Amino acid sequence: MGSSSHQKGRMRTKKPLGIQLFECVWRSPISFRSCQALVLVLTFLSYASYHATRKTTSIVKSVLDPKTNLGILHWPSHLYLQNLKGAENNTTLSSGWAPFNAKDGTALLGEIDLAFLGVYAIGMFFAGHLGDRVDLRILLTIGMIGTGLFTAAFGAGYWFNIHSFYYFLGMQMMAGLFQSSGWPSVVAVVGNWFGKSKRGLIMGIWNAHTSVGNISGSLIAAAMLKYGWSWSFAVPGIMIALVGLTVFLFLPVSPDVIGIQEDLHLKDSEKTDMDTPLLERRSEAKDKAVGFIEAWRIPGVAPFALCLFFCKLVAYTFLYWLPFYISHTAIGGQYLSDSSAGVLSTLFDVGGVVGGILAGHISDHLDARALTAASFTFSAIPALFFYRIYGSVSLTWNIALMFITGMLVNGPYALITTAVSADLGTHSSLNGNSRALATVTAIIDGTGSIGAAVGPLLTGYISSRSWSAVFTMLMASALVAGLLLTRLVVAEVVAKMESRRAPAPAASDLPVSTATMDEP
Repeated sequence: MGSSSHQKGRMRTKKPLGIQLFECVWRSPISFRSCQALVLVLTFLSYASYHATRKTTSIVKSVLDPKTNLGILHWPSHLYLQNLKGAENNTTLSSGWAPFNAKDGTALLGEIDLAFLGVYAIGMFFAGHLGDRVDLRILLTIGMIGTGLFTAAFGAGYWFNIHSFYYFLGMQMMAGLFQSSGWPSVVAVVGNWFGKSKRGLIMGIWNAHTSVGNISGSLIAAAMLKYGWSWSFAVPGIMIALVGLTVFLFLPVSPDVIGIQEDLHLKDSEKTDMDTPLLERRSEAKDKAVGFIEAWRIPGVAPFALCLFFCKLVAYTFLYWLPFYISHTAIGGQYLSDSSAGVLSTLFDVGGVVGGILAGHISDHLDARALTAASFTFSAIPALFFYRIYGSVSLTWNIALMFITGMLVNGPYALITTAVSADLGTHSSLNGNSRALATVTAIIDGTGSIGAAVGPLLTGYISSRSWSAVFTMLMASALVAGLLLTRLVVAEVVAKMESRRAPAPAASDLPVSTATMDEP
């Protein structure tokens, strides 16, 4: 019965047409190594394009709502001297775009962010559940093309002179729904192909797609502003649709789909832990998808999911509001243009790339995911404080502090959404179940995405009164994120101390933080 279910699973997942064509032309099957490289490249480009479309809204905000924000007075104000001439020049901006150029425009933009991220978070739970049951290649393709369509449709409001708030709200909600299919799909596909050796470092490097997408989205959107803000949405929308078609043609979801057995391509002496898929198929349980409640009960899922709620609250506040904040803040006594602010904000994501790789490497070296994540979140608190106070002293100070803040904010975010999700999705309590990773990933990132929706929304309201209060909220969120991992951190430290006193126990396929949570 188990083999019958397995055959049915394979029947519904066909070999991609592009790979069939490749094998026909070269008259030989594609190798296991080639498929691994193809998976890394395609999933990297896929999620980078997802983030590129998300980033456009933050770049265009200051064009839609160009009025000077009086809530951006420096904190504390006596440490700074405002350049009055620069402030006067900043008020002579374009009239914006109704309804966002009204008195409550900033709040409306916050509600747009909430609509997108709220639907995204809800859709994430369903997408993960669906991803363990259908062809991930098809699910990912539909998500990418749908995202491109509705992202471009948001920009089309400029061409068709649309000023209805509910039109823009609806387009963002639909874009968020289609985007929710992305993360569970790409993590599950990578999990099918790559093993456990140096998982934190490998996935930390791979997770650079988030920052690469943010950077490319910022640069593209900023460059397109001179042609009209509509093109800042249309171009990324077209790009993600094209990448989606490429995924449909070439993405191999798993070795089984294309009939590859790695044993046939690698000598025993060449095989390493890197070549063994994360999802080892060890029993008939593999054909039964894990339920939503069952996935929540996996030790470690709940604390990491709640931690990610606050980590993404901080990260997405920067994602959606940093260009706006920069363009409305005098740096060295001068205000930057909207496009210059968008370009400058990419340094936050450059720091994020370094932070993700560094967090992954440190967690591998220490074999302590929770301790690494908590250390980064606690360190982000003073970084946020100093960026708020000294970020406007000069451009050099702004760049340095922004980079450091991005590194510390995005480090734990990247670690939890990749290596930690993969660890928990292959937890020993699942008994080798190969159809749990997408569900677990969706639960963790879906919970985090709720925080990602709350942060930008609150910022839209709070910033109209004081950006100092916004940064206080961000520092408090970072503190709570670290405290939520206290139990896991203690377990890791105790386990490390005990391992030094006694011989090491049998190797576990889990980090200490999750392995130690198996017993009540």
